[in-house]
Amino acid sequence: MQRRIILSGAALMLAVALVPSTRAADPAASTLAREPAPKGARVFFVEPKDGATVGRDVEVRFGVEGIAIAPAAEGKPGTGHHHLLIDGKALPPPEAPIPNDATHKHYGKGQTGDTIQLEPGTHTLQLDFADARHVQFDPPIVSPKITVHVK
Repeated sequence: MQRRIILSGAALMLAVALVPSTRAADPAASTLAREPAPKGARVFFVEPKDGATVGRDVEVRFGVEGIAIAPAAEGKPGTGHHHLLIDGKALPPPEAPIPNDATHKHYGKGQTGDTIQLEPGTHTLQLDFADARHVQFDPPIVSPKITVHVK
């Protein structure tokens, strides 16, 4: 017996993003098309300020202009959500979903802030705004890196 599953909208985009390519030998087969970034769209930190000295519990608040925030599950074209890159050396690969790990925090419900825990020392933070598939826009909508000093 053959079963047919029909997906649409965000479920389809998520399924396409998560299913491994059957043509792994072809590098282009594993890339995802990027949405064009609206002209003038930008993201930035409201808090903390660059160079701030903070405690281990760090309140971060994100700002955005020129593009709408929407939960990833909605899958609305032309919208996106924040990702927080902690101590990142470089941006993630542009045609693949941003990883979800300790140094790449996802805010796919449309959140504009969080309280994160950092070890004492100096850390860098950067925002990376991505579409419902967690893929960066073209060009990427990223904040300047900021540095925080955790006491």
